[in-house]
Amino acid sequence: MARRLTGEQRTLAALEAVHADIRALTMPGFLGPAVHGPPVASRIFLIGQAPGPHEAELGRPFAWTAGKTLFRWLERATGAVEEEVRARVYIAAVVRCFPGKAKGGGDRVPSPEEIAASRGFIEREIDILRPGLVIPVGRLAIEQVLGRKPPLEEVVGRRLRLHYHGVESDVICLPHPSGASTWFKREPGKTLLEKALALLARHPEVRRAFPRAGRNGA
Repeated sequence: MARRLTGEQRTLAALEAVHADIRALTMPGFLGPAVHGPPVASRIFLIGQAPGPHEAELGRPFAWTAGKTLFRWLERATGAVEEEVRARVYIAAVVRCFPGKAKGGGDRVPSPEEIAASRGFIEREIDILRPGLVIPVGRLAIEQVLGRKPPLEEVVGRRLRLHYHGVESDVICLPHPSGASTWFKREPGKTLLEKALALLARHPEVRRAFPRAGRNGA
């Protein structure tokens, strides 16, 4: 008799199927292999913008300088170090392949066609996980989650409630942790980031996944 899968095993199997399709997607502008985190049966859905060249080389999201800053923020909010966060938070991205460099320098912003080609993966992930908390990181991710282009000052530091791909979730936005960004290093960004981390530390999904949440001063 075949062994019946548990709910978590079914969730992980469904996520593995999405990851297989992510790895199969190719588009002319993409460089390097697709990047995705592990299949994590989490009610917390963190979505970034797109991997950079180091993420493409190392094969996991937020693997370089910006990632170090992001995980320092999340450690303050959750009380957990990077590997614990990766094991308990599902990490996605608007686009899963490195889009290459822009002509003027810096990473190229994904095209509308590339974003549209990747949107189906996010829809499936959201349908599988039914997250209670969505954390968009950076302007592009915030725009895709909210469906509009708000200034960071309007949304960072607030707890929003909306339907994202058919699932009602709380949304707590974070600025992009790039070293090239000065937004979160000066006011009002500095104070708004602190408010966002405090909101994360108090959120029920974070408290459920990380019992030490909020103890590090967020």
